[in-house]
Amino acid sequence: READHRAWTPVSYTVTRQNATVQGLIEGKAYFFRIAAENLIGMGPFTETTKEIVIRDPITVPDRPEDLEVKAVTKNSVTLTWNPPKYNGGSDITMYVLESRLIGKDKFHKVTKEKMLDRKYTVEGLKEGDTYEYRVSACNIVGQGKPSFCTKPITCKDEIAPPTLDLDFRDKLIVRVGEAFSLTGRYSGKPAPKVTWLKDDIVVKEDDRIKIKTTPTTLCLGILKSVREDTGKYCVTVENSTGSRKGFCQVNVVDRPSPPVGPVIFDEVYKDHMVVSWKPPLDDGGSEITNYIIEKKDTHKDLWMPVTSATVKTTCKVPKLLEGREYQIRIYAENLYGISDPLISDEMKAKDRFRVPDAPEQPVIKDVTKDSAVVVWNKPYDGGKPITNYIVEKKETMATRWVRVTKDPIFPGTKFKVPDLLEGCEYEFRVSAENEIGVGDPSPPSKPIFARDPIGKPSPPVNPEAVDKTKNSVDLSWQPPRHDGNGKIIGYLIEYQKVGDEEWKQANLTADSCPETKYKVTGLTEGLTYKFRVKAVNAAGESDPAHVHDPVEVKDRLEPPELILDANMAREQHVKAGDTLRLSAVIKGVPFPKVTWKKEDHEVSPKADIEVTGVGSKLEIRNTVHEDGGMYSLTVENPAGSKTVSVKVVVLDKPGPPRNLKVSDVRSDSCYLTWIEPEDDGGSVITNYVVERKDVASAQWVAISSSSKKRSHMAKYLMEGTQYQFRVAAENQFGRGPYVETLKPIKAIDPLHPPGPPKNLHHVDVDKTEVSLAWNRPDRDGGAEITGYLVEYQEDGADEWTKFQTVPMLDCVVTGL
Repeated sequence: READHRAWTPVSYTVTRQNATVQGLIEGKAYFFRIAAENLIGMGPFTETTKEIVIRDPITVPDRPEDLEVKAVTKNSVTLTWNPPKYNGGSDITMYVLESRLIGKDKFHKVTKEKMLDRKYTVEGLKEGDTYEYRVSACNIVGQGKPSFCTKPITCKDEIAPPTLDLDFRDKLIVRVGEAFSLTGRYSGKPAPKVTWLKDDIVVKEDDRIKIKTTPTTLCLGILKSVREDTGKYCVTVENSTGSRKGFCQVNVVDRPSPPVGPVIFDEVYKDHMVVSWKPPLDDGGSEITNYIIEKKDTHKDLWMPVTSATVKTTCKVPKLLEGREYQIRIYAENLYGISDPLISDEMKAKDRFRVPDAPEQPVIKDVTKDSAVVVWNKPYDGGKPITNYIVEKKETMATRWVRVTKDPIFPGTKFKVPDLLEGCEYEFRVSAENEIGVGDPSPPSKPIFARDPIGKPSPPVNPEAVDKTKNSVDLSWQPPRHDGNGKIIGYLIEYQKVGDEEWKQANLTADSCPETKYKVTGLTEGLTYKFRVKAVNAAGESDPAHVHDPVEVKDRLEPPELILDANMAREQHVKAGDTLRLSAVIKGVPFPKVTWKKEDHEVSPKADIEVTGVGSKLEIRNTVHEDGGMYSLTVENPAGSKTVSVKVVVLDKPGPPRNLKVSDVRSDSCYLTWIEPEDDGGSVITNYVVERKDVASAQWVAISSSSKKRSHMAKYLMEGTQYQFRVAAENQFGRGPYVETLKPIKAIDPLHPPGPPKNLHHVDVDKTEVSLAWNRPDRDGGAEITGYLVEYQEDGADEWTKFQTVPMLDCVVTGL
């Protein structure tokens, strides 16, 4: 029951344990409790708590403080902060205990001696470079709780942090004239950064209107009553030893524009309208000019009348004027922020004041060529309107009609190159000026000129040199001048000077006597040394002289012969039969050498054409035949020496006939042919042989082999008893050579052998001077009918047999014994 109530409230009726949890109590109230035991018989007496119990949570030491953080570190101090424990143990926190431990030591030591309830503390008097870790505990009436988690090891040294910058303004700011504005922001950094304000890269200084305020964390630039000159690019720089940060703002202080820039120019004035122009304001107020307002006023009246209030051009037509009246014009400039003060013109009378241009002065003609001339004139008075075009005309002096030289406009230049003149004709030119009113009078005609190229003296001849000499003459040669002065070169003047003399003598009296670029100076003295020079001459006169580089000693020149071989004088020259053989070489030498051509050390064939010129020699043989091949030699000789070159000429032709054609191993159906290669292969490898046969009774030859590369052939498929002739020819890439034939016909029969010996030779009768013999036919006749038997005798004891006679029968009587 509650202490201030008398009624008891049951908690549980079914408790069998010796404890119970009473729920639903109210914190802070006092209660009494009682307990009774019960069995089957019934409930026993209650036992009551002796004193009231106040309901509250049990009190313990606080939990560990949270979020212990290092806020600042210097070389001799550390600043820490923390948050209270999540649970204070049921009792208010009475103080905090901060402890530190030097790294390398085991024990923590209290930092604070006094009672501390703040959750921020700066530990001072530390030694620079030492490293500590820290923890903090909370205390209540029960005692000191668990310490917080330790900080990371902290080394005592001045803390460094690069600057940060947080600005309250954007990149651009527009301010009306007279208004105030400020640029603010926050910054940080260790060590404390330096703050600098710049405008257009110049340091901003404080004065009556400009205020700068800087705290350890904030910065501000304020300007009171802004003026147009405050426009610019502002920059704030926050800088310490670790770096810098910058912020920018383009401030545009805007105002209405200044007046347009005068004076007002009257570009055009007529009896009923004018065209005026002006220049834009020097200061547009920081905002683009959106409009000009133009008004007019008759000077006899005080009323300004609007002309237009909607133009951005700096020119305007002022209409509806009364002829003869004087007018003033005033012009305002307008932008988004207002209208400027006006620009007021001088007075101007409305009347026509323009006319066509005056006639130019007489033009001058320059740079005349055979087909063009440059006309030059001075600009005339323009009649009050700008000149827009010039008209240039030409005419031949004998003609009456002037012709425009071009339909295209000629402006703004005051000269023009007139094309398409006829060479040799005489021309005059005149010029008229044109403006928008019309074309003015033409100028007086120019002085007449002839259309022809101007002639100047030519440049000197190029590279004169002595190319030959004798005991009394020197041959000179040179190239034409690079520039002929636009006139035809008539010829050249040649002069010479004996070394040591001052006087130059002329080798030719007139230039047209030497139109070529060479000359032989004669009548010189042998053994003396001379200098030479050459001048080019045209209608305008003589060029400067060009000198032969070195003096020349006059004497006969000896140069040994020299042969410069053409490509056809290589070591070996091949030419096809029937084509033309050409051998040639360039020959040098002084005096010019004697030229000799030979073939195999003999005179060359009469059919050869030999040509000798002053620079070389050529041998030519048309319709070459194989016999024209051989070793050709060219010999050149003069008193200074001789030189010989040789070339082997091969005339490529069909080969000659094979040699030594023989027939052997004759059979009834075949025979074997052999031969030797031709003496002359025609200058090319023999590719094959052609073998043919002919029945002596036939006129037709028949090929039996046309591709054999061997020098023999087995002729097969003969008819027994038939007589044949054979022939062989050689072929190369140029054709088939002549045939060689067998000397006599070959009969296709098997070969004959001697018959066997007669059999059974015996005598049938004997006398004192003769013996009768008889015998039988031999076993074999050798392949042919036996035509007779040869009878021989020998005296007993002798070495040699003596022939008696040949008999046709199988018996014989030997007499004379």
